[in-house]
Amino acid sequence: MTKRVAMISLHTSPLDQPGTGDAGGMNVYVLELSRRLAGRGIEVDIFTRATSSRLDPVVRVDDGILVRHVAAGPFEGLSKAELPGQMCVFAREVLRTEAGLLPGHYDAVHSHYWLSGQVGALARDRWGVPLVHSMHTMAKVKNEALAHGDTPEPAARVLGEEQVVAAADALIANTDLEAKQLINLYDAAPDRVEVVHPGVDLARFCPQPRADVRRELGLPDDAHVLLFAGRIQPLKAPDVLLRAVAVLLAEEPALRSRVVVPVVGGPSGSGLEHPTALADLAVELGIDDVVRFVPPVSQDELARWCAAATLVAVPSHNESFGLVAVEAQATGTPVIAAAVGGLTTVVRDGRSGLLVETHEPRDWAAAIRSLLADDELRQRLAAGALVQAREFSWERTAEATLEVYAKAARLLREETAGV
Repeated sequence: MTKRVAMISLHTSPLDQPGTGDAGGMNVYVLELSRRLAGRGIEVDIFTRATSSRLDPVVRVDDGILVRHVAAGPFEGLSKAELPGQMCVFAREVLRTEAGLLPGHYDAVHSHYWLSGQVGALARDRWGVPLVHSMHTMAKVKNEALAHGDTPEPAARVLGEEQVVAAADALIANTDLEAKQLINLYDAAPDRVEVVHPGVDLARFCPQPRADVRRELGLPDDAHVLLFAGRIQPLKAPDVLLRAVAVLLAEEPALRSRVVVPVVGGPSGSGLEHPTALADLAVELGIDDVVRFVPPVSQDELARWCAAATLVAVPSHNESFGLVAVEAQATGTPVIAAAVGGLTTVVRDGRSGLLVETHEPRDWAAAIRSLLADDELRQRLAAGALVQAREFSWERTAEATLEVYAKAARLLREETAGV
């Protein structure tokens, strides 16, 4: 029975603000899953790299949840690409922490992203407990759908991911598609891959009076609010939305007075190399008068932006799941998403939103226009969005994850016994 879990999230802390830098859906995932596990009486220690000398070594987030800040490398100025050089130090400090506790303190290790998986594999062997790993993103998948201007993932990451897949007692995939990718691209053993959908906080992301939230956010009551929320980087493709809006306004100039395009988030990944690129594009396209750039916001504030929107656009080149799409639907807002990765699971085409097969601005403009021009369609999709969102909850995620922990423990026992 699982009583204590070592959750490893090396490169980004669940306490970081999602929407900028390396913080995003994975941060939300780790924290929300930990909260639901703690609610079942399971103690969770989250190990993450300290990025400031001002951080307390141990932070109690909630009852049963500790975030342990591990000193590994310089606190600031270290990019994700440089983190592999700090894995040995990070791993040493994780093992040292466990050595100061009673023997057998942890019952399972759950690692997130390949860097954490490398550390988790070492902890698994040292502690004799199962390693459960969540990829969140995969280099081979990202490189197959590389965004223009983005940098391919290096061979070292590909090799590192293959090593983690081979070492893990169980792999958690967000969707059936991700499970197939693990098996087909990484030779994962099918009996060690389990599909567990991430969830959504339905108490936080829920319908709100649109007129009220728009007034609070400074949005016109009668506006067509086309929202993008997420990290600003080529992979997330916010430029596709801007280019589509430019096409839409060129074809229907009368819409300009009513269209507002909030971009909620901050630069991330290769987007940090040109932090003003999206704002420059808005000027170049002649739509800077309708685009609003909003810094990353809290989950409560994000829920208000989603509830205020006419639609939420998720034009990513790849998504292992697409948490923002679920969160938007939970507020009763239809989603227009790229037909890639986990978004094809999250969004029901024609029922809770629309899936676009390409990243061509004209195709996206046509999808947006169809929603803005048809009140009946918009209302039907809004109702369907609420139904679709109820399929996902963090409570279900936690319950299914506990089953994976139990299965991983059984597989490890069988391996140890030579069965």
